[in-house]
Amino acid sequence: MTDRPHRNFYGRIKGKHLKASHQGYLDADLAALSPGAVDWDANPERAPLDIAALFGGRDIWLEIGFGGGEHMVHQAASNPEVGIIGAEPYINGVAMLLGKLRQAAVDNVRIHPGDARDLFDVLPEASIAKAFLLYPDPWPKSRHHRRRFVTPEHLEPLARILKPGAEFRVATDIPDYVRQTMEEVPRHGFDWLAEGPSDWRTPWNDWVRTRYEAKAIREDRVPHYMTFRRR
Repeated sequence: MTDRPHRNFYGRIKGKHLKASHQGYLDADLAALSPGAVDWDANPERAPLDIAALFGGRDIWLEIGFGGGEHMVHQAASNPEVGIIGAEPYINGVAMLLGKLRQAAVDNVRIHPGDARDLFDVLPEASIAKAFLLYPDPWPKSRHHRRRFVTPEHLEPLARILKPGAEFRVATDIPDYVRQTMEEVPRHGFDWLAEGPSDWRTPWNDWVRTRYEAKAIREDRVPHYMTFRRR
């Protein structure tokens, strides 16, 4: 048995109110969309997931913190030839995604309703072809910057599970998050692919605006779109 690491978790797990319809989605749909034994109680040995069995050998993409699921459903519907795994600890967001999946009728999605670090433990090395980190929690106070995703605790295992040449996309509207991303991500085996300002000012060609980006624009914050490649 692998010793379980101590991992602080600071984000929200559940909102104040969960709609009855959303609870219904969770009860009816979530278990069938599991990628496998991710949680420590279910997999104390941290045995790797059988990802070939999940999606029949297709390329697998990963969305870290999918929020309400707008982007994840869009990518799944637009790319039926790949499988997409999403990790999101906020159960209200998971329920929102499940509702969107019913409407979109896509079947190439799996969901881990918890900490992405637990998922990283059990994904095989070099198994993920593309990853997304879109509008992550900014933790704006300086003393909380260590809680951000773009720290070694997250980037080291992310680099391990990404294939050489895999794309890693980061979107944020927080200037200091841009700074930390540009400092930390290249230190962990990634190259920034921008050649000019339009490469971080212009959304990706397959982008769909999320509710978090819409809020940022309403509040006059400027989105940044950063693209990295795993060395």
